[in-house]
Amino acid sequence: MSEAELRRRLNAVKHEQFPWMAEVTKCAPQLAIMDLGVAFKNFFTGTAKYPKFKKKGQHDSFSISNDQFSVKDQQIRIPVLGWVRMKETLRFDGKIMGATVSRSAGKWFVSIQVEMINPEPIHHGENQAVGVDLGVRNLATLSDGTIVTGPKPHKALLYRLCRLNKTLSRKKGAKKGETKSKNFTKAKRKLATLHARIANIRNDALHKLTTDLTRTYPVIGIEDLNVSGMVRNHKLARSILDMSFFEFRRQLEYKAKITGSVIVAANTFYPSSKTCSTCGYKMSDMPLSVRVWTCPECGTEHDRDVNAATNLKNMAVSSTVTVCGETRATRPLHEAGTQHQSYL
Repeated sequence: MSEAELRRRLNAVKHEQFPWMAEVTKCAPQLAIMDLGVAFKNFFTGTAKYPKFKKKGQHDSFSISNDQFSVKDQQIRIPVLGWVRMKETLRFDGKIMGATVSRSAGKWFVSIQVEMINPEPIHHGENQAVGVDLGVRNLATLSDGTIVTGPKPHKALLYRLCRLNKTLSRKKGAKKGETKSKNFTKAKRKLATLHARIANIRNDALHKLTTDLTRTYPVIGIEDLNVSGMVRNHKLARSILDMSFFEFRRQLEYKAKITGSVIVAANTFYPSSKTCSTCGYKMSDMPLSVRVWTCPECGTEHDRDVNAATNLKNMAVSSTVTVCGETRATRPLHEAGTQHQSYL
């Protein structure tokens, strides 16, 4: 059964079998079925896993089409609910395509999709290129020697997180089959609020870093990290996930489209840490415990992370060219073991 056929069948029987559906906007079930169609399409093309049912109370959300709501200043009109106050005004100009209302830790959010024309690349000043080396000890090390420590929110709030988890497990309703008590609901809400706080602290640091990079540098060199393979090391998995490497790259790529920056991603096996950025000598082996090393060829002493960031910068510069005042990648994705993505 196709997505369109499923929607038609639902419309034919919902008034008799599901009369309660008339209490909410028609977009809630219709757009959910459309999302299901996209999920199955991604599954059959091999880009995603088999779709799973949404669970009540986890990632609660519903979508609205652009003809069912309107935005005015700091208010949004939602079907059935009416006008609802927002914390801020819509910051983007363009055609409104839709909206998604979601709940996280007891707070409600609305994500409004706006279709915009391609913005002009911003002025990047005198800076030309930068290499960014992500790490566990420090969130990012730039090729100019700047070190971004990162908040490490999960590590900082881990003790409190353990206490709330233990408190929740003692409440009536924690065991399977038990009736959920009010104290269980309160403890669960406190735990969800703490998880949301951890995620907000992490996202705030990533947004500030990626925005600063894309607004300052027209060329950014990074590594194509295999995060799923890195977290198999159980001694480092918690620290790796606390840094959120995948989210860093996701934010960097979509912001580069807005600012006109070029993201050059080195291959996963690119030896950025054990290659001398001065003479090009490559060390045979370098464990993670080695933070400072001296090149046996030229005698230059390197900080491991700064050296890696410098190599990423040199790789990015050699892989781009300036055409009519615009910086572009010179080679396609599959060549030379290096991935290049041009956003202009």
